[in-house]
Amino acid sequence: MRLKDCHNFHDFRRLARRRLPGPIFDYIDGGADDEVTMAENTRAFDRCDLLPSVLRGVSEVDMSVMVMGQKLDMPVYCSPTALQRLFHHQGERAVAAAAEKFGTMFGVSSLGTVSLEELRKRHRNPQLYQFYFHRDRGLNMAMMQHAKEAGVEVMMLTVDSITGGNRERDLRTGFSIPFRLTLGGMIQFAIKPMWGINYVTHERFRLPQLDAHVDMSGGTSSIGAYFTEMLDPSMTWDDVTRMVRDWNGHFCLKGVMTVEDALRAAEIGCTGIVLSNHGGRQLDGSRAPMDQLAEIVDAVGDRLDVMMDSGIQRGTHVLKALSLGAKAVGIGRWYLYPLAAAGQAGVERALGLLRAEIERDMKLMGVTRIDELGRHNLRYRAEAGSLPSAQGTAA
Repeated sequence: MRLKDCHNFHDFRRLARRRLPGPIFDYIDGGADDEVTMAENTRAFDRCDLLPSVLRGVSEVDMSVMVMGQKLDMPVYCSPTALQRLFHHQGERAVAAAAEKFGTMFGVSSLGTVSLEELRKRHRNPQLYQFYFHRDRGLNMAMMQHAKEAGVEVMMLTVDSITGGNRERDLRTGFSIPFRLTLGGMIQFAIKPMWGINYVTHERFRLPQLDAHVDMSGGTSSIGAYFTEMLDPSMTWDDVTRMVRDWNGHFCLKGVMTVEDALRAAEIGCTGIVLSNHGGRQLDGSRAPMDQLAEIVDAVGDRLDVMMDSGIQRGTHVLKALSLGAKAVGIGRWYLYPLAAAGQAGVERALGLLRAEIERDMKLMGVTRIDELGRHNLRYRAEAGSLPSAQGTAA
């Protein structure tokens, strides 16, 4: 299979699987525990059906949206994800360049492998910085100041990862940074030698946002130790309130899943929240964001921007989320598989295909703008229960 033969999410996944050593593919592909939540994230979209309107004159469509003060040319952004240099040597550079080409926002993780400053200097499209809350409060302040000086527009604090999820695929292969592979994991690297050649012939693996705090030499610290030793599970709303105040700009919480937490986020001055279960990689058995979206939009949609991620695989999934009131949706694996398969060219092809799907699906739905979508466009199947009320939706 070649890149030009990839036409959807599943094609990119197959191509990435062919090119990546098993442990690295499983790191992208896997979820927590029995991976029930990971599968449920996508199944949640199948519980409701789209209701198209006809004869609406839809020769042209506008899919642009405003999210946390940022104009996006499409209602999809590239969620921040860690360790991208492992998947392809271009890493975040490829994702940022592709996102700029399509006029959308991209996120940089505190576990990213390219610096905030480099990406901000190279690209003009909106950039957000995702970070975790550390035991060292001084480090938290330093990271926010670092982002401000780099010119980042949006801060995104991940709140569902105060400890790492139980990702058993990684345990079986010994995947970690630095590598501590099992025999089976080493064999899987040996049968994909081109990945190793590519890895050692390009710039070394780095975590520039955390270079001074995480020892990548294989000594006392590693990525696993970072989650267990440096992150602070005692984080409270008071801590976040201070961070929102100190940032004094667009501040988003990623991992909110209840109305109560969404209301609290609005009260402390957040300008956005992302409904997310980390793509099923944290708490297995947790609810799918799509299933929580309507009630949270009803509660806070007039006070902050509600976004969602986890499980997006089609343009129709995007339209269903937008119809329930999401301002935009984030994708992760949707661009990581094509990144692994072909670098920037792969990410550009993936975003192009998704944009084409959204445009075609909007025309088939009979809408010319995103704000014409509403709950009148959806029906839940009988076994899934009734559709949430149409409070706050387009007429």
